Amino acid sequence: MNRKNNELHHAMDDFISTMANILDTHDPALHVRDFGRIESISSGIITVAGLKGVQSEELLLCTPNAYGMAFDLDMDVIGVIMLDETDTLHAGGEVNRTERVMSVPTGDALIGRVVDARGKPLDKKAPLSQTTLRPVEQPAPEIMDRAPVTTPLQTGITVIDTLIPIGRGQRELILGDRQTGKTAIALDTIANQKGKDVVCIYCGIGKRGSALAKVIAELTKNDAMSYSFAVVSTEEDPPGLQFMAPYTATAMAEHFMHQGKDVLIVYDDLTRHARAYRELSLLLRRPPGREAYPGDIFYIHARLLERSTHLIADKGGGSLTALPIIETEAQNISAYIPTNLISITDGQIYLSPLFFREGILPAVDVGKSVSRVGGKAQLPAYRTVAGDLRLTYSQFEELESFSRFGARLDEATQTKLSRGRRIREILKQYRYSPLPSADQIAVLIALTHGVLDDIGYIPGTEKHTQGRQYRPQRGDGNDCRRKEN
Repeated sequence: MNRKNNELHHAMDDFISTMANILDTHDPALHVRDFGRIESISSGIITVAGLKGVQSEELLLCTPNAYGMAFDLDMDVIGVIMLDETDTLHAGGEVNRTERVMSVPTGDALIGRVVDARGKPLDKKAPLSQTTLRPVEQPAPEIMDRAPVTTPLQTGITVIDTLIPIGRGQRELILGDRQTGKTAIALDTIANQKGKDVVCIYCGIGKRGSALAKVIAELTKNDAMSYSFAVVSTEEDPPGLQFMAPYTATAMAEHFMHQGKDVLIVYDDLTRHARAYRELSLLLRRPPGREAYPGDIFYIHARLLERSTHLIADKGGGSLTALPIIETEAQNISAYIPTNLISITDGQIYLSPLFFREGILPAVDVGKSVSRVGGKAQLPAYRTVAGDLRLTYSQFEELESFSRFGARLDEATQTKLSRGRRIREILKQYRYSPLPSADQIAVLIALTHGVLDDIGYIPGTEKHTQGRQYRPQRGDGNDCRRKEN
């Protein structure tokens, strides 16, 4: 019994000695914690008062568990765009700083996954592992860090690879009215990168959930998810997430580019992105401009697309190729947002609804499409074989419109019309049936040397009723003439 009392006595002495040492060495200090109060709540945004020292685009935590991003930094209040729903928030609620800007996970673990604009998995698979955080906003590479675009990005689509070539590191705009095949061209391009050591990213912005599910299913069916991943935001998401989606996808793409890899990113589409930003700006009471868009609408797209480039060898030598998609209304390519993006990008692929209705698919209007960079990256064989093909095809289109008036044509003109119709048929292509470069060049050689001139049946020739076009049966699974955007 005495032994136990002695042990207890020694233990108490040790405890008292330890506590005395702690009290002697402890230096109590006050820690300042910044927090503010919610003043007002709107659809997708809140205003916060009393929060000092916040930096632009800092991530803020709103009680109980909703995150937002500081967007408007005024003297008295802060405009915050919400990345979560505002149902649990109320006026007077507490808002705390996180002292870090919005960052997203990047790394090889993203390959084959579907994530949202914050990098959270949406595919019900295992959580992302072995990733590093990268800020969503990054400055574009300096001019001296950029290398010329010299390597082609083969799409597998004959009309594009031949007449509107795209190089790795280029920004090529895809525009046209709704339901003309814009997304189809982008998905065909992703599917054609199989085995070419190109990381592909599909960024869906403000689309229907069913449409995004269909895109993911098509990429999976064509085994494209083995080298691709998707960053998506649906129309049900807050406008803040829709606005951040393309910047998130670009930050993830830059991770691979700085590792020396070639990356392809598709923004589908920036029309919805501009509308989401307009909604946020109007709710934040920013001054509206043309078509109610804020004055910096050009800047938000310019700072996004300028991050796509080809880096010099000292910076890794990687490339980031961007295919932004824009939806036009009534074929008006001179509208505000289309003209902004045409001036930012290095060329455009215009899809005509008239061609689509006539069954000329892909419905690329060669006369309104251009590539300002890709010609330098095109394979020399293309320039040798198809150097005059664009001019020949444009002349054919003019002659065809003139011949519809019933004018009597001489033999030379009839020969040009016959050759032009053959060119048009050669440029038609089914979805997910890419042609390798060698096959495309072989067909073009046969076309330019008149080997195909003796083919009897060519739709639209003088032997058939004018205006009739071949249309495959709708039951055909490879039918690219279905109305798919």
